Amino acid sequence: MSTQSETPTLLATLLLALTLLMGGVWWSAERLQMGHLLSIGSGLPGGATPLSSAVLQERLSDGHRLLIATGATPEKYAGVQAIAQGNINAAIPYLETAIATNPNDPEALIYLNNARLQGRPTYTLAVIAPIRTDLDRALEILRGAAQAQQEVNQRDGINGRSLRILLVDDGEDGAIAAQLADHLIRDPSVLGVVGHTTHTATAAARDRYGAAGLVAISPFDSAIAPSHSTSPQFRTIPSDFVTARALADHLLNRLHQSAAAVFYADNSDDSRSLRDELATALSLNGGKIVQDYDLAHPDFDPSEQVNQAAMQGATALVVLPDLAQRDRALQVIRANQNRLHLLASAHLYTAKTLEMAGPEAVGMTLAIPWHAHIDAETPFVRRSRDLWNGEVNWRTALTYDAMQAFIVAMEQGPTRQGIHQTLQHPDFFAQGGTGIVRFLPTGDRNQGIQLVRVQPGFVSGFGYDFVPIPTPFVFPEPPALGRLREPWGVTQHAWR
Repeated sequence: MSTQSETPTLLATLLLALTLLMGGVWWSAERLQMGHLLSIGSGLPGGATPLSSAVLQERLSDGHRLLIATGATPEKYAGVQAIAQGNINAAIPYLETAIATNPNDPEALIYLNNARLQGRPTYTLAVIAPIRTDLDRALEILRGAAQAQQEVNQRDGINGRSLRILLVDDGEDGAIAAQLADHLIRDPSVLGVVGHTTHTATAAARDRYGAAGLVAISPFDSAIAPSHSTSPQFRTIPSDFVTARALADHLLNRLHQSAAAVFYADNSDDSRSLRDELATALSLNGGKIVQDYDLAHPDFDPSEQVNQAAMQGATALVVLPDLAQRDRALQVIRANQNRLHLLASAHLYTAKTLEMAGPEAVGMTLAIPWHAHIDAETPFVRRSRDLWNGEVNWRTALTYDAMQAFIVAMEQGPTRQGIHQTLQHPDFFAQGGTGIVRFLPTGDRNQGIQLVRVQPGFVSGFGYDFVPIPTPFVFPEPPALGRLREPWGVTQHAWR
């Protein structure tokens, strides 16, 4: 037989062998439940270029790298440098001094807590925070994580093991979140993830975590998950379904207004989800949205659009920005000049709202997950006040709730699979800072919403405060069937 006739036969044989080999690899991976490893690093959102391993590592730290340089004392720098050099004993007094100087620094406390675990058996949770993109929110998140870590480690830990925290900064970027998720999946010491902080980042990482059996609990992503998602979305924040119905109930039944104009960001899954849920809640109860306005549109004109909304019959404005459009949302509030009723989402629960739009925001109602004044004398609020020298807000509290859910789940099954099974058990619950943490089969939390109103006051320092409205809108709490764990470690019911 000639060489020319042998070549096609040889190529066909090689292609067949390669096909069978690749099929065998995929079959073996599925049989061994390792299929997720074959997809790690693939399919980044928007076709983004993967970051190098070195660049990715700059976004993670358990104490060996300083992630928050703003306001860092020389002692904090020295402590982190000592950890990076492997000199843990030298790092501890440096970090203790740093905390004495700045007791409101959660990063320093987490690194100190981690350093004190040298030589001890530990369990590890990763905590996601937008350090580079929104430092104030990142600090609020880390305070909840640090407080939960400190409390559990000051007790007997979790089944005799202490809790270690790995800090992760995803920049609230979907592509970066996906790559960091892949990194955490590969690290067998990481048993769970507290995060992410936006729906974009959560959606980019969710199915990766699900395929690998690594549970993530988000304290902040309230958007309604798409029906095609294959993984439950655990979260300690009430979903947009609950928030929208709280706003609609207040608008229709307390303000007695039925026609609203909505300002939202159409390019944001977070903002659009809440807008859509509000439209449904209003229409089912006799209300309506008379006009939508896109905060992200190039032709955004707050004065003109507020006037237009009033001319079209709107008697209320509902302002639902995403994080990127909060400044434009404040322009809407100022342009309204106290004419139409104002309602808003939790993204405007910030000091900047009081500082920049205080007079025009008076009377505005916001739907938030929790307010410290409602639970002013609970153990969580008292301990947080002592630890941080002031009141914490809902972002700190919901992060603490996620940590408590993980702590209780790890006590029952300290593996990735065990945590997932425990959280999904219908009788599971844990005592968080905002109340009972219990998950529906979808991963949603069964909890209501607290309404607050902007009023003149002196607590914030800007002349205006967020004040809780009596009788918050809540769903009935399920019967107490599970494990009720007080934050300071007293178990009242055995979980089975």
